[in-house]
This record gives sequence, structure tokens and C-alpha cells, in this order.
Amino acid sequence: MKAIVSIPTYNEAKNIEALVRQILKLPVDIGVVVVDDNSPDGTGKIIDRLHLEFPDRVYHLHRDNKAGFAAAHKAGLKYALKNTDAKYILTMDADFSHNPKYIPEMLVKMEEYDLIIGSRYVKGGGTKNWGIGRNLLSRGANMYARVILGFCAMDCTGGFRCYRREVVEYLDVEQLYSRGYGYGIETLFKCQRKGYKIGEIPIIFVDREYGKSKLSKAIAVESFFLVLKLGFRGEK
Repeated sequence: MKAIVSIPTYNEAKNIEALVRQILKLPVDIGVVVVDDNSPDGTGKIIDRLHLEFPDRVYHLHRDNKAGFAAAHKAGLKYALKNTDAKYILTMDADFSHNPKYIPEMLVKMEEYDLIIGSRYVKGGGTKNWGIGRNLLSRGANMYARVILGFCAMDCTGGFRCYRREVVEYLDVEQLYSRGYGYGIETLFKCQRKGYKIGEIPIIFVDREYGKSKLSKAIAVESFFLVLKLGFRGEK
């Protein structure tokens, strides 16, 4: 298998089957691991059924409770390393805010880079169905992270990414601080500090049609202080 996509889920029954099927139809050798936090809406049962249909391409990691965004991503990355030989490991959201159509281009770019980010903030990228407040919050958070941590990437917080396998091995996800969406900032920080080559492709990020956003004020506050922690603990 050339690539595998790690997708964390919680109450994504209205989205997950269509998303997985779109990924599997892409003209690339790719699989999916879904990390589900015991969703009460039946998301896990849908993935179990898809696993029976595609036993060598769809994997389901059940977790007993909702342990958070970062923990789900860590679990998915660990599972991909342990249970597949994929050369590239991608991460994306389950709600179609990240369109699978960008994956082939990301994989082509991996011939030149160690990490590719699906970016809202490079030329050609953008967001759809966001209000002014959320746009300002996101752009401000990215500018703040770039200034404090010296990031070269324009989209520091985006979760649509493709890593080389060896990069994921280096990240040693169990040693990461973050529990929420700051996870993306922390992994990018470690990659840039190590000297990995980081690239971006433009994407249009579309706000979810079904379900509720997982973003909260607590997550934003955690990310704010995580940037300070990374920037001023002598780790730069």
C-alpha cells in the first residue's frame, strides 16, 4: 500500500461512508484507518461494515471513550505504522471540510517534500461557508504561530496533511504535549526544527454540512499557550 489516511471520528455517521468510498475510488494505491471514539450515532458500525467489504483497505480502531482530537490522531498514526507498510501517511477530517480530490496531488508533491500541507492560505486556497469571526480567528492564530515559532508554512494549524513514514516515526507521537487542535502546530514545529522539507498545496476548506464543529474556546486557549510553551522552553 502506497498511502493510508488516518481519520478521527465522533458522531460522523452522516459523513464517514461517503468519505471513505470517495477515498478508495481515487486513482492511487490507498487505504483508510478510522479512529472512532465510541460514537453513539453508529459511526463505528458503519466502519465495521466497510471493513468487511474492503478488508485490506479499511481499518477500524475502536476506542472506549472520547479522549480528544490529538489522542485520536496519535492513535491513528501509531496504528498505521504498526499495521501497514504505507510509505505515506495522511491525516484529514471526517466531515468533508477536506476534499479527497486533493490527495493525488499531495502524493505527487511527496516526491519533493517530507510533509505536504493542504493549505487554506497560499495562492489558490481559501475557505467556504465561514463567518467573519471564524476567518479572523483562524488567520490570527496562524499569524501568531508564524511570528512566535518562525514557521515558513502559511497554514500552520491545518490538519489535512501528508507525511513520509519516517517523519511520523520521528515525531514519536506519545511524547507530544498537545491534546487538542494544537497538535497540528506541535507536529509542524518538530518537523521544521528537524529540517524536514515542508510544502503546501492550495485547498478550499468547506465548513461541514452535517454535524457540529469540534472547535471550542477551550481548544483555542490550549493552542495559544502551546505556542508560547514551544517558543520559550528553549526548544527552538
